[in-house]
Amino acid sequence: MKFARFKDLSDTLIPAVITSTDTAYDVSSIVDDIGPQTIGPDLIESISQVQIESLPKIEVETKRLAPPMDTPRNIWCVGLNYSDHAAEAGMDIPQEPILFNKSTATYCGPNDDILFSPKMTKLDWEVELGIVIGKPTLNINKSAALDHVFGYVVINDVSERAWQLERGGQWVKGKSFPNFCPTGPYLVSKESVEDVQDLDLWLDVNGERMQTGSTSKMIFDVPTIVSYMSEFCKLEPGDLILTGTPPGVGAGMNPQKFLKVGDVVKLGISGLGEQSQTVVEF
Repeated sequence: MKFARFKDLSDTLIPAVITSTDTAYDVSSIVDDIGPQTIGPDLIESISQVQIESLPKIEVETKRLAPPMDTPRNIWCVGLNYSDHAAEAGMDIPQEPILFNKSTATYCGPNDDILFSPKMTKLDWEVELGIVIGKPTLNINKSAALDHVFGYVVINDVSERAWQLERGGQWVKGKSFPNFCPTGPYLVSKESVEDVQDLDLWLDVNGERMQTGSTSKMIFDVPTIVSYMSEFCKLEPGDLILTGTPPGVGAGMNPQKFLKVGDVVKLGISGLGEQSQTVVEF
């Protein structure tokens, strides 16, 4: 099942299900919104009992894509989780997942602008698979991890590398400016993803391919990440976990290349949809 959320000209939010024909149907008569309060097995069950084509059709051409779910309680991140990305960063392959946070104020729609502050010098891109948690998760085994996953999303983990790596402290500082987490366009339920460890990822800047990768290259797979994190913290429904990025980030190039005002970033993951953002002055 593929979920999305739209806003009309009056900013009214419309939760939707997208069918195999890419037609959007309004499910607001079934659920007020898609988010931490409603995500879980009951949501799938409620919508499965309805003839989707009987619901109001959404004219998406007149609507704006919102994030595919309401703001998560937590945004968690895994660093250096692709072997080829660790190599381009000149860092050792981690023995355990590297965990950090991203402010929930970064959360925004898939096509919302990337904000460029005059204090930024090394603004970078990262296409990533996002995991959405479906039920409370604490101290679970790897074998049970996927039972706690609701679905998957496309993420651009926008990063300011000077803040992240040159200003001391933790990575969260370079990851948490507003609009640093474009999410969507869709939230795709795990049942609709045949093999989450065999998805293609890509990212272009101004039409030039920068990142090409596959989730098969992840050092720690989805079940490992969810189980590992649950040892240290309780994951809640709607929590978002960013799982790392493949090679091709600006900081890994020689010479390095970073975003500037006017640049257009496009990215996507097979089966999960595509995003597009423009870098604008803050």
